[in-house]
Amino acid sequence: MKRYEGLFILNLAGREEGVKDALDKISSEISAAGATVETVQKMEKKAFARIADKKFNSGFYANVIFTAAPAMIAQLQKKFALNEEVFRVLFTLAPEPKPAA
Repeated sequence: MKRYEGLFILNLAGREEGVKDALDKISSEISAAGATVETVQKMEKKAFARIADKKFNSGFYANVIFTAAPAMIAQLQKKFALNEEVFRVLFTLAPEPKPAA
């Protein structure tokens, strides 16, 4: 099991109050796949530096840290590619937390 960090850009155009619900769905899908969610960090809405689609010029950012088997990442990417609320997702290896001195 490795520790991963998932950066999610949520497409919630006009539904700004639905961020918490979307994050709950994302964390439950990660857990249902067999991973263990450590933390979910909601960040603010940010405008995109480059606009790929004129319909989407900003998005809500969220960071999810979880532990999972490496083979599970490809499954999660496919699952979130089909999710309408997720505009983009990026999974990277997360460093282990350093113990407090």
